[in-house]
Amino acid sequence: MPETVRPAQNGAGISVVRIARVPQIPLVTFGMSLGIFLAITYVLCVGHDLLFPAQAMHPGWERSLPGFSWLNWPSFILGLIESFAYAWYVALIFCPLFNFLAARTSRRSKA
Repeated sequence: MPETVRPAQNGAGISVVRIARVPQIPLVTFGMSLGIFLAITYVLCVGHDLLFPAQAMHPGWERSLPGFSWLNWPSFILGLIESFAYAWYVALIFCPLFNFLAARTSRRSKA
């Protein structure tokens, strides 16, 4: 865990006080990386369905991606956008929750 070093005065001279910084997950970085990850995964899954139609996953996508139908260009693009949007939904809920709980846990462990 990264630490900040601050000098502190005491009667005998200067001593070093170490203050641990609370870990934070940056929202935009996490949202973009998760969005790109899910978009790449979606493209790989479509490729898998095209290569191995007997093991197709697209019936599940038709239930979980509104407006998706197998397979035409508008539907493919819609699925890509929805996959990216689902990632941002996760990021918008997860990051603030993690950052809040990490700060709260850090405060409790110092007390």
